[in-house]
Amino acid sequence: MARPAADGRGDWLRHYGALILRAHPGRMEFALRLATICTLTAAIVSYYGTPDPALTIYLAFFLLKPDRTTSLVLPVALTLIITLLIGMIFAIANRVIDAPAWRIAAMATSSILLLWLGAASKLKPLGPILAMVVVYALALLDRAAIGELATRALLYAWLFVAIPAAVSLIVNLVAGPTPAHLAWVDLGVHLRNASSALADALPRPGVRRLRSPVRMADVQEKFALAAKDSSLDPSELSALGAAAQSVALLSLLVDAMREEASIPEQWRRKAASVLDAMADCLLRGKCPIEVEPPAMPGLQALPHDAAALVQQFNAVLAAFPGQAPLDESEPKQRAPFLAPDAERNPLYLQYALKTTAAAIFCYFLYTMLDWPGIHTCLITCYIVALPTTAETVQKLTLRIAGCLAGAAAGLCAIVYVVPMIDSLNALLAVVFAGTLCGAWIAAGGSRIAYAGFQFAFAFLLCVVQGDNPGFDLTIARDRVIGILVGDATVYLAFAVLWPVSIAPQVDAAFAALRARILRLTALPPAARQRELVAFDAQLAGIENDIALHRHDSSEQATANPWHATYRRSLAAADKLKPIVFLEEDAGILHAIADRLNAASTDSAAASDHADAWLEHRHKRAASLASVLEKSCASSR
Repeated sequence: MARPAADGRGDWLRHYGALILRAHPGRMEFALRLATICTLTAAIVSYYGTPDPALTIYLAFFLLKPDRTTSLVLPVALTLIITLLIGMIFAIANRVIDAPAWRIAAMATSSILLLWLGAASKLKPLGPILAMVVVYALALLDRAAIGELATRALLYAWLFVAIPAAVSLIVNLVAGPTPAHLAWVDLGVHLRNASSALADALPRPGVRRLRSPVRMADVQEKFALAAKDSSLDPSELSALGAAAQSVALLSLLVDAMREEASIPEQWRRKAASVLDAMADCLLRGKCPIEVEPPAMPGLQALPHDAAALVQQFNAVLAAFPGQAPLDESEPKQRAPFLAPDAERNPLYLQYALKTTAAAIFCYFLYTMLDWPGIHTCLITCYIVALPTTAETVQKLTLRIAGCLAGAAAGLCAIVYVVPMIDSLNALLAVVFAGTLCGAWIAAGGSRIAYAGFQFAFAFLLCVVQGDNPGFDLTIARDRVIGILVGDATVYLAFAVLWPVSIAPQVDAAFAALRARILRLTALPPAARQRELVAFDAQLAGIENDIALHRHDSSEQATANPWHATYRRSLAAADKLKPIVFLEEDAGILHAIADRLNAASTDSAAASDHADAWLEHRHKRAASLASVLEKSCASSR
């Protein structure tokens, strides 16, 4: 498998530059929609003069998702939940407003509870936002020593969420794309990518996976959302599921054909043109039907493996979109509200405790220093924190880069643009331009999304200083300092004082992958291919975790060999994929299953000593990598 560009130290700038500049389908639409929501929110908060307008505008970044279904559910759910929470705060406000100790205890308790719920339940995307709003609302009581002012502060805290939620709801009702449309577009991107690879006349031995801006995991997620969309026709949903399976199989066949030099170049180009025509149709949100496979003269003269690949490729095209629904192999079950390990997994509580401790420390810091201008450090703690050290460090790196870029853009706007502004419309134009840049970066994928979020946050904090155009550089300076202080505090808590490694998560993912391969080897070819999309999604998740493992400072001494071992395992599994899903010889599949069954089963129990346990786990990962590589080699 090709090494990701980010792994090369000298290539990181080119890699991230390409991610920022690359325009894939739907990216500009998402950025424009988000910038529009932010601008309309800015107009409302400026008209009514609500406090902290920058934070209110910024919440739109958490409420908008690429698809309409999620973008409609999130604002409603968040508004209802925050209404209940603000009501609870009203009940206790009179008791804690004059008692700082009890107020801090209420802040810590509510923060821990909401963060734990966010990590261990379906509230995961909302947990940090809820905790941030509630804790910040309680912190505002410190500035409102009078009951009437406290009531007004809590109502304003409710408006932090209600205003951007209402705007997001209206905009998405009018212009939000359906999950099904986005899934068709993603499939078109996959086919376009496969077409480009197939048109290459030179075979590429040793290079398996097609690198695509979107993954089949994204398609699977959008299909699940489309299944919940009552406005979608059942026949279209069935066609979408079948098309996803067929596109995944076509990509796999193209991967295999890239190593077959005996396949004529002329046929490759014909097949690529067919895939291009299908991709054009999918990118318009429509399913191609009655696809005519490219003819292959002299098929009998080809080697057996090459002829089999061509025949199967043409069979998939002729039957496109196919018959099997995307989730036929998985029984439909309603997922519980709490995660299965919610009560016994200590990581959820550890995450809640660390984040809360960082936030409370920041609250004490700016309160004791009497420097309310850096209150953004408290908000930053909830925005940045993630369960593991690797995730947090990666997010922090992107956040700091985005913060510096956004602050630089905001300061330039304050110095050169804002002084010339004499109307609200001109200020809204500046907000639109800044949030459009942040939204464009945020829509570039998980590797750079956090930088876009932080760019917009820093820019808004600098430019939007109240309900009128303002150009106070002190306010901008203090808010940026607050962001950096929050970043430093979270890094200290998550990477230095209480690190949590992502390596066990990677190990568990490889164990689940081994179990899936074992199950697949016992199935007939058609049943195996119905699970191809889920298998691709699993590989994508492991690849993402391995990329994060490079940031795992808790295992700094052994990070490099571990990272290489994980990459070997992933590369071996990637090479094994065509054999698992295309091989019809049951003997070869049984041999793979036997090797996997024998892998690591005779390993001794892990020692309680930390070093011995790390070494033991490392040996298990290396053993799996070796087994996968041998299975792949013997199957050739």
